[in-house]
Amino acid sequence: MKNTTPAAEDYLKTVYSHTEWQSEPITPSVLASRLGVAPSSVTEMVKKLAAAGLITHVPYGPLTLTDAGIVRATAVVRRHRVIETWLVREMGYKWDEVHDEAEILEHSISDRLLEAINARLGYPVSDPHGDVIPLVDGTSPRPAAIVLAEARVGHMGTVLRVSDRNPSVLRELASAGIGPGQVFTVRAPLALELPDGHTQRVSALAARSVWVTDDDSHPQRG
Repeated sequence: MKNTTPAAEDYLKTVYSHTEWQSEPITPSVLASRLGVAPSSVTEMVKKLAAAGLITHVPYGPLTLTDAGIVRATAVVRRHRVIETWLVREMGYKWDEVHDEAEILEHSISDRLLEAINARLGYPVSDPHGDVIPLVDGTSPRPAAIVLAEARVGHMGTVLRVSDRNPSVLRELASAGIGPGQVFTVRAPLALELPDGHTQRVSALAARSVWVTDDDSHPQRG
């Protein structure tokens, strides 16, 4: 993106992603942890982004994106997720292998190539992990969702997305046959009944990494 360094893009993307599936704003300390940088580096970059009109914050307070910041952030997120989808669908990558590759490519490919890839893929609406691919205008509609760990026994739903932060969780869920679009019923804490009648247990970490439909309209079953 014009006049935005790869480092600045990473900051904007991380701030955006933090509140994409929950409302608690990100703090400078959490941002430093997510990016693996020193707090002093975050302070310096946040000052630059604020001066550019991309981030709003008060000293030691949480960070929020301005309207201009959201436009910049969603453009980077869109690139990242289109690239991840391309790597899985056409380049033979597994869903636990694409994040780092996309981190590199998102800063280097041209807009023309990105749109050519997007068109070849048939304009997908979500990436391999179920995250919504923002539209060119920055809009990113998402359904109501809850974390699987919060779903009650008897809850019937569909997996919407899986956090790609932990590759080992992605491998665990892939081995269990659980991913976006999977229909399930919670039969016990950390135990999901799949449509074939098989009950699949997941780890507590995995249950905190999966977002599912928030729909209590179905009657609870035993």
